[in-house]
Amino acid sequence: MKNFKLNNGIEIPAIGFGTWQIEEGENAYNAVKTAIEKGYTHIDTAAVYGNEVSVGKAIKDSGVAREDLFVTTKLWNDMRGEENAKKAFEESITKLGLEYVDLYLLHWPANATQFPENWKEINAASWKALEELQAEGKIKAIGVSNFMVKHLEALLETAKVIPAVNQIEFHPGYTQEEVVELCKANNILVQAWSPLGSGRILQNETVKAIAANHEVSVGQVCIQFAIQQGVLPLPKSENPINIENNLNTNFELSSEEIEQLTTLKENGFSGLVPDEVAF
Repeated sequence: MKNFKLNNGIEIPAIGFGTWQIEEGENAYNAVKTAIEKGYTHIDTAAVYGNEVSVGKAIKDSGVAREDLFVTTKLWNDMRGEENAKKAFEESITKLGLEYVDLYLLHWPANATQFPENWKEINAASWKALEELQAEGKIKAIGVSNFMVKHLEALLETAKVIPAVNQIEFHPGYTQEEVVELCKANNILVQAWSPLGSGRILQNETVKAIAANHEVSVGQVCIQFAIQQGVLPLPKSENPINIENNLNTNFELSSEEIEQLTTLKENGFSGLVPDEVAF
């Protein structure tokens, strides 16, 4: 599979390059430049990652035509609300040095822990800003990230545009079936952040055995697992060999292996629960 198709008809490359926890400056620049050289055409960043300037410079210096790349960034939590979201978006595209982004996400939902009285209204106001920016042609597709069932159901009650994407933590040992099912029922593509379980899944004996069976890396197993679930993985690496390997998953997991990975005991979970985080 080379691409997934979003609910507005836009195609999105089936494996993206994640940049979470890659430092601004030389690290981020080199990682993204290497990723594009190795064949990635889908780059995922966020305002809070602090690396949009370097990501944008690497994109510019790659020599690849802008229309041949798919670029995602995200609204951080301290800029929620209609006017703040629009301001934050302008800051992001300025840092990236781009005239538009292909996908813009609400990074985390306003939740009942922080905003018990009005979390629904806050998310709706932020979403309205994204809808308006998309209508202006500054964003090709809009979506959310870390929205669980209650957040998504509330947003769908008032949204004029159904989110194209929900980016959530997803990997063997943590598959969040309930929200994945809701997304699929509403034609919302699920993206997987931390598809390798922040690296902790790499030591799991079950996953290692499956990798040995296919003569591939554990990371490649995790990436292929997501793809075969209809989930778009966003692996991150600063190692050129791993960057290249993560993009090349030319094998298929058996139904038995998928079952093993799906029923794996919780492993690699970040500990971040969207309705409980205080940031």
